[in-house]
Amino acid sequence: MTMAYIGSVKTQTAAARMKPDISSLISFLDHDPQPAIVMDTEYNVLAANVAYRRQFSGPNDDTPVGRKCYAVSHHYSQPCEKSGEDCPMATARHTKSAYRVLHIHYTPRGQEHVDVELVPILGDHGEIVAYVEKLSTVKSASVQASKNGLVGSSKAFNDALAQLNRVAPTELPVLLLGESGTGKELFARAVHEASPRKRAPFVVVDCSGLTDTLFESELFGYEKGAFTGAQVAKPGLVETAKGGTLFLDEIGDVPLSMQVKLLRLLEAGTYRRVGSVETRQADFRLVAATHKPLEKMIESGEFRADLYYRICVFPIELPALRTRAADIPTLVQSLLKRGSGPLGMQYEIDDDAMQALVNYPWPGNIRELKNAVDRARLFADEGHIRLEHLPPNLQHGKPVHTPAGSAPQPTPAGKGIRARRLSATELLAMLNEFEGSRKALAEHLGISERTLYRKLEQTTQGKT
Repeated sequence: MTMAYIGSVKTQTAAARMKPDISSLISFLDHDPQPAIVMDTEYNVLAANVAYRRQFSGPNDDTPVGRKCYAVSHHYSQPCEKSGEDCPMATARHTKSAYRVLHIHYTPRGQEHVDVELVPILGDHGEIVAYVEKLSTVKSASVQASKNGLVGSSKAFNDALAQLNRVAPTELPVLLLGESGTGKELFARAVHEASPRKRAPFVVVDCSGLTDTLFESELFGYEKGAFTGAQVAKPGLVETAKGGTLFLDEIGDVPLSMQVKLLRLLEAGTYRRVGSVETRQADFRLVAATHKPLEKMIESGEFRADLYYRICVFPIELPALRTRAADIPTLVQSLLKRGSGPLGMQYEIDDDAMQALVNYPWPGNIRELKNAVDRARLFADEGHIRLEHLPPNLQHGKPVHTPAGSAPQPTPAGKGIRARRLSATELLAMLNEFEGSRKALAEHLGISERTLYRKLEQTTQGKT
């Protein structure tokens, strides 16, 4: 399906021409494997293709046609912009042009990240008479606890994921920025797996601690006899990544003398093995990452400006864990799924222990969180993690080290614990009065969205 086709649909009057045009359009959309709908300016779904009906029909096979779009995909009782979301219709209404945004939708498979593209249909006088909305599920991340890949649903995480989802299908170089331990390699792998190169190798080059000679031989390979000990020829990692993605982790650590050769590789797409005069052709997509301030390193002469501008085509700032505290409960559950216990033991975690994890500022980010969870698992002999199983500094909320320039903003102490003591009825009353989404309410209360939904489900079952 092409959005140019959708944008060319015209109607003479809303009354006389809307129905046949929509029928024709939805017949075209039915051939698209991705969910798509036509809706009017009041959020009413006028038509839905087969893929959309398959993904969003209820357990009783309820048709989405005739319902509000936000009720179908979000389970909201009001439009997205009134629920703390970035509503594509609100923006398209002002610009009269296509708009794209990342949302979290409810599907039969549970909550999922969905890329939403909205295109207005204009009448003969330039007025908007309807919209076409096309949805694409983001497979590189999970809203729920998962055994692999990226996990999260906070605004900070979704902003980074939205940028990743835009650049991944292209060939543009990507530069991942952010503190150490924020999951740069997972993001880099997600870029690769969402790209046309996903069936080719994903090759990681750890640039930390490599000397000039070692960096060159690792990256470009060497010929037999190139140096003492080179008894056979060896292909480099550039050659190994042919057709795929080359991930240069901690690119800020590349020796200055080697930066010019790296620049030549990226600009000319050619290289030579150590000890060879033969020029070889490279074929890879570049993803680089660093926690260092490259712009300051340019000023001090530690990093080449021309190399910086070559790799910084599409920078993505990865959020520190303290800025996405709402994701911590889901991340903890994911880490427990990914770890291993005796005889495949399943682990649970107390509310007090979880709250301590949420409140902690995490200077070491997800890497430090993983270490804390792994340690707690060793002490939880019966599979139940309690507060005393966490590292002592976490029990008291005192980080061992806080990175320079960071401003930890933990949840107010005890706020989430008090919220967990509220009855489900009280939480439901707060939901009705709260002007925002359920996710926003959970963040306001200092609890996980999972806990909020569990409380609300208890209400429907007559429990408190």
